[in-house]
Amino acid sequence: MDPYLPTPLPPTGLDYHRLLKPIGTANSELARYDGLLQGIVNPSLLLSPLLTQEAVLSSKIEGTQVTVEDVLEQEAGLPLEGQKFDEVQEVLNYRTALLAGQEYLANRPLNLACIRQLHQILMKDVRGGDKSPGEFRRVQNWIGPEWSDLTTAVFVPPSPLRMLDDLQMLEHYIASEEIDPILQTALVHAQFELIHPFNDGNGRIGRILIPLYLYKKNVLSQPMFYLSSYLETNRTEYYARLRGISQAGDWTGWIEFFLQAVTVQAGENNVKVKQILSLYEEMTKRIVDLTRTTFIIQTLDAIFDRPVFQSTDFISKTGINKATAMGILQKLKEHGIMKELRPGKGRQSQILGFERLLMIVEGR
Repeated sequence: MDPYLPTPLPPTGLDYHRLLKPIGTANSELARYDGLLQGIVNPSLLLSPLLTQEAVLSSKIEGTQVTVEDVLEQEAGLPLEGQKFDEVQEVLNYRTALLAGQEYLANRPLNLACIRQLHQILMKDVRGGDKSPGEFRRVQNWIGPEWSDLTTAVFVPPSPLRMLDDLQMLEHYIASEEIDPILQTALVHAQFELIHPFNDGNGRIGRILIPLYLYKKNVLSQPMFYLSSYLETNRTEYYARLRGISQAGDWTGWIEFFLQAVTVQAGENNVKVKQILSLYEEMTKRIVDLTRTTFIIQTLDAIFDRPVFQSTDFISKTGINKATAMGILQKLKEHGIMKELRPGKGRQSQILGFERLLMIVEGR
């Protein structure tokens, strides 16, 4: 199979008549979601578990099997072993890269330098970490089964001899203005995946670019819109639509799929965010009634930001003195709000989990 030759963006021959309605629907749903985000005082704290869920699902598309609870438990001090430990580290790197991207874009453009920096974070000390993290590939790669080679590959990305030219054209398009920013995001994501510029980790970097680009285009007030849930559920069509571009030049079909993904995911995100806000309000009343504490905001923020935690971390995060903090946690445990995952023993702190929040995040 010959290496793919990317066409300049925007592609010619798009069926705008066919795309007009789904563009409007996707923009409407995403605006509704962003309106909800703007009404939250500290969305990055309150919705922190959704970021972890995005990292889990994006990594799952690449073959990992860990859950949000696995990740949070390991962070809290319940270490996993073997493959699960390694997979959790991949998820943590993804989350760190996404947050680093948000910080980078605060005063700089989304460009190739940013993408290389995110890749270096993503691949640090994990599977594929020996494949030049943060560096664009200098060799020909391909996509296919483990036993495949260039002659039997499903897809062969551009030759490294011309790839930098393709990336520079993509960078130029990223900085340009398009008829619609969500449509432009669809084109940027697909072109990046088809160029496949790294030796490993391309899929995850491509998905990280989605919320960052929507944020940079002022479609979102925060880069907190994650598509991996829809893409993981519809993985077969996701890859088929990308192949449709390389094999038949079907950009319109890919954009339709992407717009549908945004529409559905925005609706699902709306539901989850409302459920989390409702739970926050419910817990405010319950915890005040149960504990009579004056540290209600500190308590709520701590358990919503990190729903699996060590008691010592809770004390450190909230700044509440030890006796008062342990009394609050004991009440929450007695009334079933928190579940004990590991009892305290000697110098070993107890670990607690906020099951209801985890159920919302994981869709259980």
